[in-house]
Amino acid sequence: MEFLNCILLCLCLAGLSVQAFRLFGKRSKQIPRARLPPGPNPLPIIGNLLELGDKPHLSLNKLSQRYGPIISLQLGQVTTVVVSSASLAKEILRTHDHVFCNRTVPDAVTSYNHCEYSMVWLPVSDRWRNLRKICTSQLFSPKVLDANQANRRVKVQELIADICESEKKGVAVNIGTAAFKTTLNLMSRTIFSVDLDNPSSETARELKETTWGIMEEIGKPNVADYFHFLRKLDPQGIRRRLTNHFHKTIVLIDGMINQRLESRKVQDYISTNDMLDTLINMSEEKNEEMDKIEVENLFLDLISAGTDTTSATMEWAMAELLHSPEKLVKAQAELDQVIGKGKPIEESDIARLPYLQAVIKETFRMHPTVPLLLPRKAGAEAEIGGYIIPKGAQVLINAWAVGRDSSVWDNPNLFMPERFLGSEIDVLGRNFELIPFGGGRRICPGMPLAMRMLPLMLGSVLNCFEWKLEDGVVPETMNMEDKFGLTLQMAHSLRAVAINFC
Repeated sequence: MEFLNCILLCLCLAGLSVQAFRLFGKRSKQIPRARLPPGPNPLPIIGNLLELGDKPHLSLNKLSQRYGPIISLQLGQVTTVVVSSASLAKEILRTHDHVFCNRTVPDAVTSYNHCEYSMVWLPVSDRWRNLRKICTSQLFSPKVLDANQANRRVKVQELIADICESEKKGVAVNIGTAAFKTTLNLMSRTIFSVDLDNPSSETARELKETTWGIMEEIGKPNVADYFHFLRKLDPQGIRRRLTNHFHKTIVLIDGMINQRLESRKVQDYISTNDMLDTLINMSEEKNEEMDKIEVENLFLDLISAGTDTTSATMEWAMAELLHSPEKLVKAQAELDQVIGKGKPIEESDIARLPYLQAVIKETFRMHPTVPLLLPRKAGAEAEIGGYIIPKGAQVLINAWAVGRDSSVWDNPNLFMPERFLGSEIDVLGRNFELIPFGGGRRICPGMPLAMRMLPLMLGSVLNCFEWKLEDGVVPETMNMEDKFGLTLQMAHSLRAVAINFC
């Protein structure tokens, strides 16, 4: 409703704007419409904005079923191309990655100048390469992940203990909240050597709300992105709210950095070898002062994206298993046979648990963390699928639609982990039928951590507890509706009752 009201406002303003008319007509002059991908006819001024709806991943999928796997839309002033097939996604993410490697930057992330420091939104550049190198070498490399294996084990043990406590109290477990706490503490311990979520603090609750707020606001359709002359007005208040979210998170991170810098001045300081110490050490070795703003924005990205995406996938996986009890039985039977009922699993066990891996892949297929991936921008005119994508066009890859493509997947709307047994399809960016982490040079750098943490968490809670839905809820009446943001969340939090096997 908010978006529709803003479109009406936009209509009034744009009707008085010669600029809007001129820019709207510019598209057809640059590229003949016959050479653009097909799509619905745009309305004057607003183009196809009304086609988006509250859940663009669903709306765009319906349009692709009508017009084909590559479509073009005129969203206000912005020519947008949407790709909804694995073969065309491969052309964007691999074949022509050099053309589409940069982002269209939403107005929202100009808040706090975040886009100028964020690895997520920066163009491919020296700063971007440096941040990417830090992530791949200092946080997500196999050597670093192996060294931090004990941290992940401890966090999963704490998750099990929290669930046991809920069982003793006779209360249901909020799966998303429990997973968020685990991933938040893992990430904060990796970065700062502290748990940001602890029972004596309101930090975690506020941070969870702030993190979802960031993802929701960035992912929300924003008329200021489609009519650039509205950016100063911020008609939906998205930039204002996101500035507040960024401010809360940056203040928290800044406090942690300042505290560490003071601690290091003490003569007998013992290094923690966490990511913050590593970055400070790197600066000192180069005789340079650490770029605090750059580091703060890097940590903001890691905390917000890393915790929200992993906890959302964990919640969806548990929801699908409870929605299909026979799949839950299969997953637990495998764990019982390989690990032994009631025991947490180790990372070294994951390779011996093909059905558990298949459950996670199937969850990614049906509920990709970022349903439209992150928007890309055509750096030059390019031919994709026999059509022309003009320079400057926004390009969206509908990962949700790719995962539901009936020409690739049998019964695509059914949760069937068995489809991945014996299959070589993975999520590493090589198989474009399954692209929850994207692909090409901008593939999510946190993927290696996620693919260790998810099976470890999911396998442990399945093997240590029997699970059932709260009283009055049966699989047939579960609410599996999603909530669109930058990440795809369950519209209604999953609550389940745990029964300890031990």
